[in-house]
Amino acid sequence: MDADQHQVLLRRRLLVRGIVQGVGFRPFVYGLAQRLRLGGFVLNDSDGVTLEIEGPAGALDAFEQTLRTAPPPLARIDEIRVEPVATCGETLFRIETSRAVSTRNALISPDVATCDDCLRELFDPTDRRFGYPFINCTNCGPRFTIVLDVPYDRSQTTMRVFPMCPACQAEYDDPLNRRFHAQPNACAQCGPSLAFHWWSTVFRPILPTGASPLEQAAAALVQGAILAIKGLGGYHLACDALNSAAVARLRARKQREAKPFALMAPDMETIRWLCSVNTDEAHLLESRRRPIVLLDALPGAPVAPSVAPGYTTLGIMLPYTPLHYLLLRAYAAATPGKPAVLVMTSGNLSDEPIAYRDDDATARLASIADGMLTHNRDIHMRCDDSVARIVAGGVQLLRRSRGYAPEPVKLARSFPKPLLAVGGHLKNTFCLAKGHDAFLSHHIGDLENLETLTSFREGVRHFARLFDCEPEVVAYDLHPEYLATKEALASDIPLKIGVQHHHAHIASVLAEHGIEGPVIGVAADGTGYGLDGAIWGCEVLIADLCDFTRFAHLAYVPLPGGDAAVRQVWRIGAVYLRRAFGDAFLDLDIPFIKRIDRQQWALIDRMIERGINAPPTSSLGRLFDAVAALVGIRGEALYEGQAAIELEAAAGQDDRPYPFALLEGAPRQIDALPTIRAIVDDLRTGAPVAQVSGRFHSTIAEMLAQACEQARATGAPAVVALSGGVFQNRRLTELLVTRLEQSGFRVLLNRRVPPNDGGLCLGQAAVAAARLMFAASDRSLTR
Repeated sequence: MDADQHQVLLRRRLLVRGIVQGVGFRPFVYGLAQRLRLGGFVLNDSDGVTLEIEGPAGALDAFEQTLRTAPPPLARIDEIRVEPVATCGETLFRIETSRAVSTRNALISPDVATCDDCLRELFDPTDRRFGYPFINCTNCGPRFTIVLDVPYDRSQTTMRVFPMCPACQAEYDDPLNRRFHAQPNACAQCGPSLAFHWWSTVFRPILPTGASPLEQAAAALVQGAILAIKGLGGYHLACDALNSAAVARLRARKQREAKPFALMAPDMETIRWLCSVNTDEAHLLESRRRPIVLLDALPGAPVAPSVAPGYTTLGIMLPYTPLHYLLLRAYAAATPGKPAVLVMTSGNLSDEPIAYRDDDATARLASIADGMLTHNRDIHMRCDDSVARIVAGGVQLLRRSRGYAPEPVKLARSFPKPLLAVGGHLKNTFCLAKGHDAFLSHHIGDLENLETLTSFREGVRHFARLFDCEPEVVAYDLHPEYLATKEALASDIPLKIGVQHHHAHIASVLAEHGIEGPVIGVAADGTGYGLDGAIWGCEVLIADLCDFTRFAHLAYVPLPGGDAAVRQVWRIGAVYLRRAFGDAFLDLDIPFIKRIDRQQWALIDRMIERGINAPPTSSLGRLFDAVAALVGIRGEALYEGQAAIELEAAAGQDDRPYPFALLEGAPRQIDALPTIRAIVDDLRTGAPVAQVSGRFHSTIAEMLAQACEQARATGAPAVVALSGGVFQNRRLTELLVTRLEQSGFRVLLNRRVPPNDGGLCLGQAAVAAARLMFAASDRSLTR
């Protein structure tokens, strides 16, 4: 009887949602149905993938089981809805033409690094795509950056202008071919092509006669040229990373005084020649997302000193497009005996968004680059490289963009209304949310000029169209001068919800871990607008998604000149000394005092006394700046966080904490003045910078851990969430995580979004959604 039941013919309709378009899902379904001898069809629509299968019950069950447990490598299945339908007597399975539906829930895959199968073809002289710089298949290549709209079909991408040749069309139409409905599918006969343009009238490299554009570019790089190179999501500026003169020239032209440049190396062997690489780091480097990975540089690594001045790390990525592979191979062939390592930094002037349109790149980059290696496949949406590192046993994203965006973060609860969260001012990203999906944007950058604000607006419109999300709610930071906040308040979105900066940081951790709280949240950064109008930045909160209580914070000190003190970090060093020693601090016998301009300090001191442009701050980032200034690392920073980064780089192994105090009150205050006095004592005795920095990092970890212990003693949960830009400091983060875990805490970190302001929009969205769900309670919607 069981055998007879097994042969009963049934038919089922399946709606599959997730990242299931442009990732080889339909040919996978087709092949699986063929093997199981099922009839039916599969098609893309604006909701995901719809399919019907008909056959014996056992075969249908096997089909569903395989779909759920072993989908294609790039697919991400979020939901499969199954319903029985009437049988049709179908015995053959087919792939039907895509169709649109009234609602759009299809997800778009991020851009994916070149797969191993395509690489084998790329370097196989017998293959028809040998050396073709735009080789791709359903398992790799451009996705997000070329999509105009959904469903994801060729006519809805920038590849629509390249009609396929018969050979490519045959691959595209064959359900059993690796390139079935690979929308960017092309070859040298029918697809995009390269072009090389020389701009400089001063520098003339010797280029090989009759050389291809790629060979010309490699030859120019070997001779010290700076080139603009068009990639997946925009232009890079590239030069020989071992050529000190070329790197210095690039730094001067790009007006990037000190921030490090990213590097690209052809293989792991070359990377290991420059950096130490552990197993987790190697896995991250070689992943299909291909981020820039921060690695510890080996002593004597031969890259130019100005690649990463003041850093003990290098940011390196492997090639992720066939063009990169071919360029590095050509470059290596022209420079035998030395590592083939290129600077690959964003194609822009400092503080501008990355150039991605050809005319814009020519206009903006011709003053920086000597020439351009470009192609005629348009980029629809700019998308900068992602940056990551391994911290505390897992991946920490510092910039979430190419390879990750626009893959959504799934939330445990559904958003009650479509929602836009506009993020912060620095490292801006935005978030559009509906259902359970939070669609975080690619990296926009610092919202400090019209170009970046325009990029923000373009991105919001594109995401709203792609994901059919017209927001009815907008969440924003409370800082009234943030451009993102002004944009939110000026919008015609009817419901506006302000979210405190550090609450959003902690909420971003809760959201990505799928919990609502409460937790003890430690939010530490440089600047965040506080509820009392002060500049917050070292906050121990008892928080859930709806609200928070400020349990403790670093004691306030004045920030003389506001933003000026962020650059002139000696100011905050002097402020801490004055608080610790009074007016007599100017008599201290330490080198820092000898460097102070007494006349300038007198003006600043009067500014503080009169309360003129000297807002109170509890910023832990500014305390790091102060200590960096006191030990002589840096008196002025060229960018925010530089002094703190260099202080971490200088830290030695001495882990004895300095004294500090936790003062009773509501909220409690963390008093760092005993720490400052002890550091001065060390400086008076000639203690090396490495010792002071090592002890200071241990002090901060200990003070934050003790604050969490005190919070737990009052009834707070034994769960701690850490977020904010200070936790980009690997040494501090790992010290604190270890200390908290030893004390019995469960510690949560940002893993899917950055701990810096690049993850702020996720927290804003999660807080706004929670408040909407509990709007009937006494909680305020506009806190």
